[in-house]
Amino acid sequence: MNKGGIGGAGVGGGGPTAAAAVAAAQKQKTLLQRVDGDIGNIVDNFSFLVNVARVNDPPVRNSQEAFMMEMRAARMVNAADSLLKLVSELKQTAIFSGFASLTDHVDQRTEVLTQLAETTDVMLARIGEEAAASLKDLESHYYSSAQRTSLPPMDDSLGQ
Repeated sequence: MNKGGIGGAGVGGGGPTAAAAVAAAQKQKTLLQRVDGDIGNIVDNFSFLVNVARVNDPPVRNSQEAFMMEMRAARMVNAADSLLKLVSELKQTAIFSGFASLTDHVDQRTEVLTQLAETTDVMLARIGEEAAASLKDLESHYYSSAQRTSLPPMDDSLGQ
């Protein structure tokens, strides 16, 4: 299956993704050759079965033709089985390549969210520093203001 590009960051100039594309093209070529060979085998065996199925006069030849028909039918079954295995392999490839693309998407999304979190942390730190500086300025203005000094002192006896 396609193992390139799943574990790597994929930041390089054409590393894992280029290798995966070459591997996928080679795999597709191999699969198409298998399909062509299996279908050709089925067609050849079927046409031979149709030709042999003609009724002939000599009885000795009929048993020989019956054996040839069984042999060709068995070859057709083998070719059909090979095609079924090929379909199963294609399904697995589609499923696993779907997981690989899903993993790539999750990795990309994680990277974007990590960058966003870092930006947010920097922004929050800056806002905190500005708030602390503003609070310090406000406290110094308050403690040095005339309003604070002109207020009468609080009497604790009024509350009781």
